[in-house]
Amino acid sequence: MPSYAHPEVLVSTDWVAEHLTDPTVRIVESDEDRALYVQGHIPGAVEIDWQTDLQDPVERDYIDREAFEKLCAEKGISNDTTVVFYGDKSNWWACYAFWVFKLYGHENCKIMNGGRKRWELDGRPWSTERVSYPATTYTAQERDKSVRALRDEVLKHQKAGKQLLDVRSPEEYRGERTHMPDYPNEGAVRGGHIPGALNVPWPENCKEDGTFKEARDLEKLYIKELKMKRRSPTIAYCRIGERSSLTWFVLKYLLGFGNVRNYDGSWLEWGNCVGVPIVKGAEPGGCSAAAKVASPAAAPAASPAAPEAPAPAAQPPAEPPSQGFGTAPETPPTGS
Repeated sequence: MPSYAHPEVLVSTDWVAEHLTDPTVRIVESDEDRALYVQGHIPGAVEIDWQTDLQDPVERDYIDREAFEKLCAEKGISNDTTVVFYGDKSNWWACYAFWVFKLYGHENCKIMNGGRKRWELDGRPWSTERVSYPATTYTAQERDKSVRALRDEVLKHQKAGKQLLDVRSPEEYRGERTHMPDYPNEGAVRGGHIPGALNVPWPENCKEDGTFKEARDLEKLYIKELKMKRRSPTIAYCRIGERSSLTWFVLKYLLGFGNVRNYDGSWLEWGNCVGVPIVKGAEPGGCSAAAKVASPAAAPAASPAAPEAPAPAAQPPAEPPSQGFGTAPETPPTGS
């Protein structure tokens, strides 16, 4: 059975339970539903709010290096701390926080596989005590350009026919809507997708209990069915970069893609840009090799009487319901 490329970045609920009082470990909860931490969190865990802690309050960007250093120091995180992230919705937002920490070069980052849902299913205790730790001294690196793609870089990537992955819902991908199902419209003027982008909605990476799918299932989806190449430069995007941060995590750490970046500007930026290419419909479009692979015409014919096979990623399951107390954000974030 194939294993994850970097299994060390995942820890189980058992591991977390054994390290609750470990001074070298900091457990961090990051949720979409910002009320969950107050209602109950893993004992000793601190909260990092994706809106108020990670986003610049004025520009549509992340907090700068100095603000990130201050955040880590206030949370009791030092440069050598092992930071374990978990949260709601199959760790969707935990992976987002993980990605921001990697953006600033924090080395020891892990994800608790299954997040809040797995912790609850295991019958483990919650705490309502808001904890604090002695402040540390933290020194962040300059932003790591190898994990982040900006708009002009995406445009160049697209024109070169390189691997693009749209992790939004099928309706968003086809251009039938400009925002997530059951979420408010966040302001994109145009719908559709970047030409050449394949569509694998982010829930395809996770099992019902919130844990990641096995390596063999992920390989079947991305490597065997979509013919994606681990060594080919890849960019993932969604609407503001949060869903695609989970897919970025899967590609980079679980499947071992060597050069994968998250386009955090995503559709909220691309769908409002003047002059950038957009296509609608269930097909990737464009002229990339990836588009040819995903096209029904490229699929092997079964028999004259057999129905035409659909595009591999065109009909994924709907996004999973919110876990626990999840609610849609009232306003779009200022970053990602």
